[in-house]
Parts: sequence; C-alpha cells; structure tokens
Amino acid sequence: MSKWNILLQYIKTKRRSFRSRSDLLAYQNRKIKSHLEYVQQNSPFYADLLKPYQKEINEHRWDELPIIDKTIMMEHFDTFNTVNIRANEAFKVAMEAEETRNFSPKIRDVSIGLSSGTSGNRGIFLISDQERAIWSGTILAKLLPSSIFRKHTIAFFLRANNNLYEAAGEGRISFHFFDLLDSLESHQKRLNDLKPSIVVGPPSMLRMIADWQKQNEVEITPQKIISVAEVLEEIDQRYIEKVFQQKLHNVYQCTEGFLAATCSHGTIHFNEDLVCIHKQYVDKEKGMFMPVITDFTRTSQPIIRYQLNDLLVEKKTACSCGSPFMAVERIDGRSDDLFYGIHTESGEKLPIFPDFLRRAVMTAHEQITEYKMVQSHLDKIIILIKGKDDQTEMEQEVKKHIWRLYDTLHLHRPQLIFQMYDETPSHIKRKRIESRLQEKP
Repeated sequence: MSKWNILLQYIKTKRRSFRSRSDLLAYQNRKIKSHLEYVQQNSPFYADLLKPYQKEINEHRWDELPIIDKTIMMEHFDTFNTVNIRANEAFKVAMEAEETRNFSPKIRDVSIGLSSGTSGNRGIFLISDQERAIWSGTILAKLLPSSIFRKHTIAFFLRANNNLYEAAGEGRISFHFFDLLDSLESHQKRLNDLKPSIVVGPPSMLRMIADWQKQNEVEITPQKIISVAEVLEEIDQRYIEKVFQQKLHNVYQCTEGFLAATCSHGTIHFNEDLVCIHKQYVDKEKGMFMPVITDFTRTSQPIIRYQLNDLLVEKKTACSCGSPFMAVERIDGRSDDLFYGIHTESGEKLPIFPDFLRRAVMTAHEQITEYKMVQSHLDKIIILIKGKDDQTEMEQEVKKHIWRLYDTLHLHRPQLIFQMYDETPSHIKRKRIESRLQEKP
C-alpha cells in the first residue's frame, strides 16, 4: 500500500467540506448509488437481497432497504464478501494471528481481523489495501493534532493489532502497538522510552496510565489522548482530563468501520462523509437509538443497512463547531446490557437504561472512584464499588439511590449484593454495566 494513497486520502478529507446538511445528503446519495451498483455486481448475497428494491434504490430511499446484522453476515460470509474469501480460510488466518500475536499475514491483498465478540458472537472483518489507505488517510485527517507532515509518535493500546492500524504508521508518523496481553511493567517502560505525542486506548487502560502519571511512574506529555473500544464514562473522562490537563477525545470505531469521532468542541459526530446513518429508536422521547449504518467506502465486505446493537443518545441541539455531521450526546453501551425490572402493578418486565444506573451510583457519594454493576437475575444485582471513604457508608448511599430509581420507575426493588471492587485492565473490554440474564425479554 503506497503512502501516497494515504496522503491523497488525507488531503481529500481535509479539503472536503459541506455548506449545509442538504449538500451532505446529496453527496451521500451519489456515493451510495454508485456503491450499490458495484456491490450488486460483485456480491452474490446482495445481488439477491437487493433485487426487489431497485425502485427504492433509484429514488434514494435507503431507509427502506432490508436491515442485516452480524449473524446474517456471518451465515452468508462466503457469498457476502466481494473478494472470494471463504469463512473457514479467513478464520484460520485470524485465529493463528491471535495465537501467535503476529497480525501481519493477509489473504492476497486483504487483511483479516477478528472482532472481540462483545456482542455475543465473534465475527471476521476484511479490509483491502485500498480500503486501508482510505481508513488511514481519513483517521489521520480527523485525529492528528497537527499536520501529517509533522512528526508524531502514536502509542496504541489494543487487544489485537492489525494491518489496518499499522497502515497509519507511514513516513514521519511512527505507530507503536501495545498489546494488552503484555505486562503492565513493559507498558510503563515503553511509554517512558517512547514519550508518545498521541496515546490511544480503552478508557480502562488510559485511566491506569493516568494513575502512573500521577504517581510519577511514567512521565509523558501527549498532545492528544483518544479513548477507543470501550464506553467512555464520565468518571474516567474527568479523572484522565484532570491528570493530563487536556480534553479527552473519543473515537467510535468497531469491526464495521470508523464511525464517529469528537470534534474540537468535544462533541461526537458521525463520519457522514464515509457512512450513512439511520436511527432505530429504542426510546424516541429520550432520543435513544441503535444505529443502522451504510459504509459507502467499503467494498470487500459491504456494510449496507447494518444494525449495530449499541445504544446511542442523539444530541438535541446543534454543535457550536458548525459541522453538518450528525452529533450524539453520548454512547451509552450495548442493548445486550440493558437491565430489567418487574413492574409493581402489571408484572411486566421493563428495561432500565444504563445511564439511569450510572447516575444512581455516581451521584450517591462523591468519594466513589470505581464501580461495576452486574445483573444476574431479575431480582438480584451485584455492585462493586471502590472509594476514598468508609465502604459501609458508600454502600448505604448507593442502595438508597438504586432503590429510589426503582421506586421512580415503579419496579420491584431488587436484592443488592455489595462486593469490593477489584477489576484490573485486561485484553477483555471492560463493562461497568453488565447483564448476565439468561433469558431477556
């Protein structure tokens, strides 16, 4: 993959601008129509799926095309992709990379990755050299704190490396993968040796780096810190920003693509110059939705009307940065991790959104520094908390706030079981709100 292709995409992204929302939508319509023509010609799965929808396609009624998800994609993987790669072949390459920690092998010019499986089932993702160049140039244009022609040293903490990420390390930009399976001591040493200008990682890891910085175990002065992979919660954001005295940026990226990033004002905007977003509302009044995405730059593994199970909250007011790109207030977690309660009158099982639970804990006591909530049964919640004050006092306050929330929602009060917080960063994505219900409504 040529560094010139990356530079060309970087320049295109920097120069691309839209005078209005209508200009942006017109751009999307042109790109999607052309994209669908290619996909229908090269993906047997989509050729069959979209055949009855030609009228909708011609009239740009993208929101009427059928929705797919990871299960459908993996069931039809062999006919789904456009590069003639079989699922068993791709899984073999991806699994060997996971075991050997050597993530460089490809199938022809296609890099193979394995999703982390936080949504319940693991998936394969494919990305060609051309798509890597588009991804690299775009992400550098949107995330670098200064020009691509300046020197940048990027420390990237992830569960697994991939040719996709290595592609960003071209020319004066040096990319350094930190494997979350490696020891914490090795991370400390490498950080002190590298003195990275940009640090990227899950908030659980970034928080630990902030601890090291505070305790003088590492001494780094990054120009920019970027949260990825896990839900960024306010408790972590406040702490990391306080230690490093700068705004913590947030990237919303998953197997399905580079979906969104924070602007200079800290607002998360979808990258609508790459993807088209439709909203599958979970609670329209509260603005909570699951995104249905169409990536019109990705051809080897088409992502068209693809349903994610992430819970997002739309931003009701325009961002002061002036961008026409869709903005979200926050990323709230996964629909898999909704808690449920039993209504006191109807006996109906009703969902409890993660933000309600998060607020109940964090407003209960100002000395709480860490927490985790696990629902194993409808009437039982395990709560782990850590703080600077008396443990019993903090537990009593949390109990009051949780029960107040359940009373407000007219739900039966659950049994609350408190434990000491002892979570440590690992290669597994952290969840502070986690549902382990065997049967969900």
